[in-house]
Amino acid sequence: MTAHPPTEFPRIVVHAPALDGSRRVTEGDVTLGLASHLDDVVEILRMADLDRIEVEESDLIEWQGGGPDDWPGLSEHLES
Repeated sequence: MTAHPPTEFPRIVVHAPALDGSRRVTEGDVTLGLASHLDDVVEILRMADLDRIEVEESDLIEWQGGGPDDWPGLSEHLES
């Protein structure tokens, strides 16, 4: 994975949920993984050596299409 200079902060984006409820996690143009739950985001960041980031509270993470508590499944998409 990419090494980050001490003064540079990564820009992590948790994208809007797909139809199956999964959310893509990216750092810049690089896809770090696919998350189906908040714990998956934590694990993806750990694997990318970014585990010092407080997932639910960090300003370094941009949550698109809902926050850390929003993990809709296919049935919720169909109801909208």
